[in-house]
Amino acid sequence: MSNLSSRYILERLISFATVSRDSNLELITFVRDYLASHGVKSELFHNEEGTKASLFATIGPKDRGGVVLSGHTDVVPVDGQSWTVDPFQLSEHDNKLYGRGTADMKGFIASVLAAVPLFVKTALKTPIHLAFSYDEEIGCLGVRPMLAELAKRPLKYRLCLIGEPTEMKPVLGHKGKLAMRCCIKGAACHSAYAPYGVNAIEYAAQLITRLGEMGKRQAQPERHDARFDPPYSTIQTGVIKGGRALNIVPAECEFDFEVRALPDFDAQTVADELQHYAQTELVPAMQAVQADTGIDMQPLSAYPGLVTPPDSAAAQLLALISGSDDFGTVAFGTEGGLFEQAGIPTVVCGPGSMDQGHKPDEFIHVRQLAACDAMLVRLADVLSRE
Repeated sequence: MSNLSSRYILERLISFATVSRDSNLELITFVRDYLASHGVKSELFHNEEGTKASLFATIGPKDRGGVVLSGHTDVVPVDGQSWTVDPFQLSEHDNKLYGRGTADMKGFIASVLAAVPLFVKTALKTPIHLAFSYDEEIGCLGVRPMLAELAKRPLKYRLCLIGEPTEMKPVLGHKGKLAMRCCIKGAACHSAYAPYGVNAIEYAAQLITRLGEMGKRQAQPERHDARFDPPYSTIQTGVIKGGRALNIVPAECEFDFEVRALPDFDAQTVADELQHYAQTELVPAMQAVQADTGIDMQPLSAYPGLVTPPDSAAAQLLALISGSDDFGTVAFGTEGGLFEQAGIPTVVCGPGSMDQGHKPDEFIHVRQLAACDAMLVRLADVLSRE
């Protein structure tokens, strides 16, 4: 396969509708075959069903750890969005490339793949590793089995560069996330006899109110970290459903809430406090009316935050290849905290803006793609000399 531009590869990647609910295997097969055409072998890490896979490959010396270039292959759905272009066919207008995943984050993967011929022909002293995962959008799920396997190996990786869209600005931190579902089992009866039932919606309202109070505590100035926007850990309820009819006391209600936590705040403490409140104050009152009522909380997803010191070797290498040491943070999460937990220093820098991510008519500007291409050329040059 001849050398391909990042734009051409992006066009191919966008054509694979790798929404998280669907398989990513066609895209992974394309990437594996592309790498093989340049003499690069890949390892695949499948999910339990065999319907999805993460890919890991090494270019350069195999006896040492190097720089990991990481990106997720899944994208969010387009359902209910008003697109003016085909979301799974790349289109260009005014130097903007449109399609689902152009910014988040197939643009970065396209640049990495376009750089593979350069990586292969460069006499790298430090290897470059490619790590492409699945199901990042629904809880950073696919990268975990891959990291578990890498942890068994004797190699110590120098750093991981997550190519999430930061407009090519160097980023050293982001918040963590905990998502939970709270299920309330009440007791139904005719609404004319409401006191004889257990209203699941009303108990859900008390729990949500308590979450709001906890959120206000987190917003107190003494808890602020000015590096982040907003500068404190946030708590919000995003989904709620319950009830059958207005004249029936609702026997069920459930709601989903999330914590976006500063890196030094343990988001689990929010869930623990809510659970304690539920079991000590609400459940006894519910069960005094009917014994088989209760409140149950289930984790949906979680990932840790990330903070990499600006004076670390990883940060300094990022400054060198990105051309800037004006380090920042982002509000959205990445797989970076998981790489960090695995002992791999991690930074974030990639083409495009998350302002376009998850929206209809998602796009990436061609100059962003070109800037990422240039950064990877500089990376190859640095790793050929070190």
